[in-house]
Amino acid sequence: MSPTALPPDLSRSARPIRVLVAKPGLDGHDRGAKVMVRAARDAGFEVIYTGLFQTPDMIASTALQEDVDVVGLSILSGAHLALFPRIMDALRARGVDDVLVVAGGTIPAEDIDALKRLGVAAVFGPGTPLQEAIQFIRDHAPVRDNAA
Repeated sequence: MSPTALPPDLSRSARPIRVLVAKPGLDGHDRGAKVMVRAARDAGFEVIYTGLFQTPDMIASTALQEDVDVVGLSILSGAHLALFPRIMDALRARGVDDVLVVAGGTIPAEDIDALKRLGVAAVFGPGTPLQEAIQFIRDHAPVRDNAA
């Protein structure tokens, strides 16, 4: 087990938590997203990584198609206040309103309240321990029925 892995949460349904990690907009830096993808995978989550340059519609469509529990948005470009409202609208337009949305990257502290009002549950900035983000997802991801 890697140092970032946590033991599986046996109190949840047998279905693993499904996490979509997306890089919205023109942000071309994905090292942090890839580190988070690996940590989530090592923690026992099923992870879908969309890669770079995703539009809000692409992210929402993938979230719907992959039936994810969590959408993780990674952004370093400073365009979070422009892109995140469009992502949240695109998710709602597709009926994907029962997922946990979290964000990571370089997001100024003064913007976090605005993102939370949009429906972003948590923002993990640079230096956040991976275990902290993984535990937040474990604690807050919706529990889904295996038959669903």
